[in-house]
Amino acid sequence: MPRSIYLAALLTALAIFAIEKSPHVVASPKPTGKAEFRSDGKLVRPADYRKWVFLSAGYGMSYAQKASDDPDHQMFTNVFVPPDDYDYFLAHGTWPDKTMFVLEMYGSQSKGSINQRGNFQTEFMGLDVEVKDASRFPDKWAYFGFNGNENASSAISPGKNDCWKCHDQNAAVEHTFVQFYPALLSIAKEKKTIKDGVKLP
Repeated sequence: MPRSIYLAALLTALAIFAIEKSPHVVASPKPTGKAEFRSDGKLVRPADYRKWVFLSAGYGMSYAQKASDDPDHQMFTNVFVPPDDYDYFLAHGTWPDKTMFVLEMYGSQSKGSINQRGNFQTEFMGLDVEVKDASRFPDKWAYFGFNGNENASSAISPGKNDCWKCHDQNAAVEHTFVQFYPALLSIAKEKKTIKDGVKLP
C-alpha cells in the first residue's frame, strides 16, 4: 500500500475513534415557564425563572408621590418572563394566555467592598408573580406574592384588588408596564398595542 494512502486511512480511523469516544453534548432544554397550580389553587413558586428572559431592572421605584430618600432602604426589582412568551410579544406586541411574569426584589447598598458610588443589590426581599390565565381567573390577570420561604401562594384577593386596578389603569400593554421595558416599548409602538391614554416616559 502506498505510504500516502496508508497515512490517509490511519488519520480517518483516528478521527472516527475520537468522535466515537468524545462525550455527547446535549443542549439544555429551553425553560418553559408555565404556571403550575396545586389542587388547592395555590401557585407553585417558579423555580427556574432566572433562566427566563430578563426584561429590565428598577431601583427605588414607587408609584406613590412620597418615597424614602434613604438610598440604603430603596429596593431593586428585576423582571423576568418565559422565553416563549417573550418571542410571542416580539411577533404580536401582546402577551399570550398563560403568560407569567416574575418580579424579584432585593435590598440595596451604596458603600461595600470596593464600591464607593452608586448602589448594588443585596439581600433577597421577596417575589411577586403575575399570571395571565383567562380560563382560571375571571379577571384574566392575577397577582401572587412570595416571601423568602413560601413554596406556594394564593392569588391576592379580591380579584380586582389594588394591584389589578393599578395595572389595568396604568400599564402600557394589557396589564404589563411595558413603558418601563425599553426593548419591548419600541415593539409595542410598532405593533400599535399601547393602550389609549397611558402615560409613557
